[in-house]
Amino acid sequence: MVVEDYNKIIESLGIRFAKCNNITVYQSFTITDFKENENVLFLLRRGVIKYEGDQEVKEAHALMIPANRQADISFGNAGERNPKLTMDEFRFKQTEYFKFQPVKDSQKAPVCELTMIYFDTKVFDTVDFFHALEIPWFTIDHPICNSIVYDITVEQGTEEEGYQRVIKLKTEHLVIEVIRYILKQKLFVEKMATNSTYFKDPRLIKLFKFIKDNLGGELTNKRLAEVAQVSEDYVGQYFKTLTGINPQDYIEYQRMEYAVQLLRETKSSIRDIGRSCGYKDTAYFCRRFKMMYGIPAGKMRKRETLMNV
Repeated sequence: MVVEDYNKIIESLGIRFAKCNNITVYQSFTITDFKENENVLFLLRRGVIKYEGDQEVKEAHALMIPANRQADISFGNAGERNPKLTMDEFRFKQTEYFKFQPVKDSQKAPVCELTMIYFDTKVFDTVDFFHALEIPWFTIDHPICNSIVYDITVEQGTEEEGYQRVIKLKTEHLVIEVIRYILKQKLFVEKMATNSTYFKDPRLIKLFKFIKDNLGGELTNKRLAEVAQVSEDYVGQYFKTLTGINPQDYIEYQRMEYAVQLLRETKSSIRDIGRSCGYKDTAYFCRRFKMMYGIPAGKMRKRETLMNV
């Protein structure tokens, strides 16, 4: 891809800041299956963080975790006696391990100190950029990124007039610097070349947008074929060839992501959330939700509330 292609993709990105926290960790532990719906960037200020077994993040470096990419992550020096938690277990116990204010008179020295920032990067507000490119976890050694993360935490703490707008602009700058870092370091060259082609296919982008705007409505292959102006017999093959997933699986995934968002951000009933996501049968929605996430929707709501710090 040439510079102009990346410029078009960057212009198409809907970048949304979610949250940011300074974290102090006093007890070493491991999350065996860390994965989030948003992109997460950990900036290690001091101490030890390891991921995927023995890959270590250096101090003053950042660890970039693309949305919905799973791997293990250890805070402090992982050992046999240190707790190993699943992501679900950690969500309910996070305040035991993540301290958002330094603990006064603590008997223990911190095993690590970090800043954590969550953000979305969706092409045409539809498909996540880093996830779609199949980019794995990677570290970033880039002082500009560090400076931007610091500025975001300071701005969030002031809550002065216009602070939300400033945070939005700085998050956009952060994402651009991450993309520049990938390109300058020539990271994931084959993945970028192979998986970015469909960003330029207008019919597919039209389908993505239609699906996003109609998650509560009819999304049969027949309807998708009409939107893409291809035959009903061909639309499934067309979609899977470009994305690697059949359209109905993609639709269910998007509906479930939307359900998690509604559970997190609204007080709507499970029944109303199911209907908003295209499920007329509440029992069926609940079965599919539990099958995908491993826990009932009501328990997910409680879990997401605990994580929304």
